[in-house]
Amino acid sequence: MRPEELKVSRSDNPRTLTPGATIGVLGGGQLGRMMAHAGSAMGYRFVALDPAPDAPCGQVTPQIIAAYDDQNAARELAQRSDVITYEFENVDAGVAALLTEESYVPQGSALLYTTQHRLREKAAIEAAGVPVAPYRKVGSLAELTAAAAELGLPCVLKTATGGYDGKGQAVIRHAEELQSAFQQVVPDIAASGSPELVLEKFISFQCEISVIAARSTSGEVKSFPPAENIHVNNILHLSIVPARVPEEIQQRACRLAETLVDGLNAVGLLAVEMFVTEDGELFVNELAPRPHNSGHYTMDACVTSQFEQHVRAICNLPLGDTTLLTPVVMVNVLGEHMDGTVERLCKADDEANKLGIAPKLHIYGKTESKTGRKMGHINLLCKDTGDGISWVEQTNLWRK
Repeated sequence: MRPEELKVSRSDNPRTLTPGATIGVLGGGQLGRMMAHAGSAMGYRFVALDPAPDAPCGQVTPQIIAAYDDQNAARELAQRSDVITYEFENVDAGVAALLTEESYVPQGSALLYTTQHRLREKAAIEAAGVPVAPYRKVGSLAELTAAAAELGLPCVLKTATGGYDGKGQAVIRHAEELQSAFQQVVPDIAASGSPELVLEKFISFQCEISVIAARSTSGEVKSFPPAENIHVNNILHLSIVPARVPEEIQQRACRLAETLVDGLNAVGLLAVEMFVTEDGELFVNELAPRPHNSGHYTMDACVTSQFEQHVRAICNLPLGDTTLLTPVVMVNVLGEHMDGTVERLCKADDEANKLGIAPKLHIYGKTESKTGRKMGHINLLCKDTGDGISWVEQTNLWRK
């Protein structure tokens, strides 16, 4: 499908959907579940489309059980909904485009099409006047070798589509690693034909931060305070808010995110992940046009959560106050942490009491607990983020 065939979001003719309307969600995972919790409290109804029986969102809302590319199921979702949104960016773009024709999808499908492909995404970010790390398009080992010579090592090789939590990518630090990295990212070269890959210059960064920005269908824009993100094994481990960077950098990061959400004509939430260099430069790494793991801290620590804000944005309500009420550390609960976490938080927590923090547990309702799979998160409300980090370290659950 060509970009010109995709419809932009319909913010030129915004509709205000009041409580009582039904929100259809493409995707039935934890993001849809938490969106439904927030929207239901406001009086909205929800229906989800997801292929997995007993999906997390389907546990709290009606669910259409069907594949994401099932056009009949998509039409049923449209018939049962007043507005449709999506909870992850790998929704079939053809279905999203179909729905923009037959239903009301204020997010449209153009941004979805853009963010599903790293080369298109980087070009769109640059077109908005926001910096990204130097990169090259790569389709063969010979092109990879030439691009690495141009950019210099270290570099990161990534697939142009798919990939998450570190999958579909490889760090290349030495020239002798080029071939093995190519084979790692494209394990079946014969079946792949001419793969679309991206080679990015490795940015030596002080830390990684992200900003969740929202834009309503009428064009109102607001951003949440930046989160400092720490990853373990390429999976988000901690989000620390306020981020431990100067206030000037935090403000600049918010301006960049707001520039992107406005310049891309986005509706709803846009998560903007950035690198902060030692000299204070900001480079955008990735975008996600949906609620984001690094924004989960807003559920307990902000006046308005990211999920309520998303509902407000797509329904054209005034955007909520994004003020941070308390310092917070969000820690992800993976499959290997589940049993210990539940056991610990079901009894008195002496460490939390000593540190003066309040752990807020959120479990997603996934049917199978697997190592490395996100099963929930804890928001640690504290007077100082150092206390929240100390609690994580003292529990010992995340060292296993």
